[in-house]
Amino acid sequence: MDQVLAWGRLDWQGQGGQTWSMEFAVRPFDADDADWLVSEHATHYPMVEGFDDSFGPLVRGIVDDFLAAHDNTCEAGWIAHRGEQRLGSIFCVRQNETTAKLRLFYVVEVARGTGVAQALLDQCLGFARGAGYAGLTLWTHESHAAAGRIYTRNGLTRTHAVPVHSFGVDLVEETWEIAF
Repeated sequence: MDQVLAWGRLDWQGQGGQTWSMEFAVRPFDADDADWLVSEHATHYPMVEGFDDSFGPLVRGIVDDFLAAHDNTCEAGWIAHRGEQRLGSIFCVRQNETTAKLRLFYVVEVARGTGVAQALLDQCLGFARGAGYAGLTLWTHESHAAAGRIYTRNGLTRTHAVPVHSFGVDLVEETWEIAF
């Protein structure tokens, strides 16, 4: 049985008057989630952002490294899900002795705007604080505007932005940080 760490329900009304509901839970990431997580990243970002095929192997390496050597006392990953359907992911790993690093924050299209992203981010930030980190950092791209908005709402600040050519496209890499 999965350990449920958080859950949520959001009801909203669509443009045609229909009512929608999204119930979900957040549980710890495990090895059975690895292929799904890599596949989602390797499919979504090339389709939506034009990334080349180097992005999937990068994600695979991050996931494999986590599975092989993460420290349960200061590193964790989570999966949001509705029943058997995975809705998103987030990881908190050690950058250094005092700083956590957020990684692999992703929410599937159908779950965007439903509170799933906020629940995942709450889980990650709460874990980082509880593990004794003084702050958290993350790396992303400026094109992920929705992520930037949720980071800002949760007290993170963009501290660095630089134009780059990565994954076959021109991007602006960003670093975001928060002190606890």
